[in-house]
Amino acid sequence: MTIEAKICGINTAAAATAAVEGDADYIGLVFFPPSPRSVTPKQAHAIAAQVPARVRKVALLVDADDALIREVAAAVPLDLLQLHGNESPERVAQIKARFDVPVMKAIKIASTADVASATAYLRVADRLLFDAKPPKDMKNALPGGNAVSFDWGLLAGRSWPIPWMLSGGLDAANLAQAVRTARATAVDVSSGVEDKPGVKSPAKIRAFLEAAKAL
Repeated sequence: MTIEAKICGINTAAAATAAVEGDADYIGLVFFPPSPRSVTPKQAHAIAAQVPARVRKVALLVDADDALIREVAAAVPLDLLQLHGNESPERVAQIKARFDVPVMKAIKIASTADVASATAYLRVADRLLFDAKPPKDMKNALPGGNAVSFDWGLLAGRSWPIPWMLSGGLDAANLAQAVRTARATAVDVSSGVEDKPGVKSPAKIRAFLEAAKAL
C-alpha cells in the first residue's frame, strides 16, 4: 500500500524543492503568524509557483476569518484547506461552501474521547488529520508543529468513511512504527524535518520521504 506524505510548514524555495524532488504528495503552507513556519500570501505565491501541479498545495489556517481565506485562495492555487484551530462543524461546513475548496479538519488528541470528537466532522469535512494535543503544561504551545506525538494505538482498529492523515511528532526514524500501529495510509510532518523550529532541512525532508516510500 502506498503511503501519501505531506511536508508541512514549507517556507523557503529550498524546502519546496526538496519536497518536490523527494516526490511529496502534498506541501503545507502555514498562514498563522505566531508559528515560526508562517508565510504571507505573497510569499506563498512565490513558493507555490515553483511547485508542479502533481504536488497538492494545502493552506494551514487557524480559526481564520473569511477575509484571510479569500486572500490566501487568491494567491495560491489551493487543493486543500487544513483547519487547525477550534473550528466547529458548522464553521467547517460554512468555509467549504463559501470557498469551494476541499477541507481537512485537524483533530487534536490525547485520549479516546478526543478521537471520538472526530465523528462530528464526518459529514462536513473531506478529510481528517489526527495530531497530538499539546500537554497542558507546555509553554508557548502552537496549534500544531510542537514536535509532540500521541499514543498511536488510540487509532488502531478504527476506520472512518473519509480519508485521514496521521501527524504529530513524526520523523524518518519513527515513521514505520507509527504507520504500522495506527494503520495510517497518509502522514504529515513538520517539526520532524527541521533543524530548529521553522528551519526546514532538505536532507531530513528527503530522508522522511524515502522512509515513506519504503513503506
